[in-house]
Amino acid sequence: MNSQEGRLAHQDAPSHADEQLRRVIGPWSLGINAVNSAIGAGIFVLPGLVAAILGPSAIMAYIICGFALAFVLTCFIEIGSFVSRSGGAVAYVEEAFGPTMGFYAWVLYSVGFQLATNAALGNLFMDEAAFVVPSLAHGAPRIAGFVLLFGGLAAVNIAGVRKGVRFSVGITITKLLPLFFVLTAGLFLVHWRELQWTGWPPFAKFGEASFILFFAFQGSEEALMPSGEIRDPARTVPRAMFGAIATLILLFVGLQIVCQGVLGSTLAHESTAPLAAVAGRIAGSAGRALLLTGVAVSMFGAMSSSMIATPRAFFRAAEDGILPAALARVHPRFRTPYVAIATVAVLIILLAATGEFRRLAVLSSTSILCVYLAVCLGALRLRYTRKQTPGSFRAPGGPVIGILGAITVLWLLTHSTRVEISAVAGTVGLATVYFFLRRWMISRRSLVAR
Repeated sequence: MNSQEGRLAHQDAPSHADEQLRRVIGPWSLGINAVNSAIGAGIFVLPGLVAAILGPSAIMAYIICGFALAFVLTCFIEIGSFVSRSGGAVAYVEEAFGPTMGFYAWVLYSVGFQLATNAALGNLFMDEAAFVVPSLAHGAPRIAGFVLLFGGLAAVNIAGVRKGVRFSVGITITKLLPLFFVLTAGLFLVHWRELQWTGWPPFAKFGEASFILFFAFQGSEEALMPSGEIRDPARTVPRAMFGAIATLILLFVGLQIVCQGVLGSTLAHESTAPLAAVAGRIAGSAGRALLLTGVAVSMFGAMSSSMIATPRAFFRAAEDGILPAALARVHPRFRTPYVAIATVAVLIILLAATGEFRRLAVLSSTSILCVYLAVCLGALRLRYTRKQTPGSFRAPGGPVIGILGAITVLWLLTHSTRVEISAVAGTVGLATVYFFLRRWMISRRSLVAR
């Protein structure tokens, strides 16, 4: 075995801490969690936003963007079918490019994307709750609400990944019910002439809408973070993730058809609650209330799904020596990374309570695109640097899928603003300082120990 094969074999082998985790996540649980991660509050406003840009031709944009994202997620599936270590995208980048690139992937994904997004969702959730309990709008009651929200989600996940996944599945089903209500009942009210369109919109408009749509679809890859707890990854990951992609495309396209067919030209002016407007046409104020409740449930569902995924990235980083070793501890009874889960909950509470998430929020879109690009390139590299693991998934067409995925991400990156690019550059710079400082501290301790 040469040095390259030896390094890859070592990276692919489960770590000691990973071996303590229970592999209880099957294809159904993984697929549902992927759908849960992708469906947040955005789906409830998305039809109006896209219609304002593209009009009736928005439906084709959904289909094209859905398949474009499928190229990217196929790269995740290909690597995820043979990498059995916790960490999802972070572990995949490390598998392909080594620990240094894995560290930068961790910073961009876990800090620049996941923590900031959860803090933002937490604040939106409290804003919704404040309509019912006004004291949650500010001050100590709002902070207590964050502690109860994220502390409760952490407690559920510390008690066992099976409990966390089941809870996430339950929330997913609950938040899908209002969407299926609009989808099925709304079809009977569709005016099909409202779906007619005569040509393609300008390319610039299509690019603007695609940027919005891509981020409506993204998030499902977060379900792969607890890779060390997925049962039989070679079979589970492809079945679950392809099923999730198909479900998301059908659901999003179906909802756009219903909204466009029911509301017609007025859809472009429904930028805050188009699905609620459709529900109001179907069942009056009761239908509208059902959909508005669905917004809160969707935000809660996205946060519950992330509380399964995000701590596993911290757990993975601690195992690799990037973070303190305590974060890699596994609970002796529940077999979950309890220190990482508790730490992530505390960090999200602090960000949400202080409002600092606003400074990190500008990182989210560009950060996740950088990670997507690294995974697409990583899938291409691993095709030619390691032998195929028996039973693992290999995308058809040779390198075509990986190349199309990378091109898609690069095209979307051209839509990033200067503020986003500067924020990512600043974060990478600070991360570099931390990386070399920690390496120096570790080497110093080794010298002292001698």
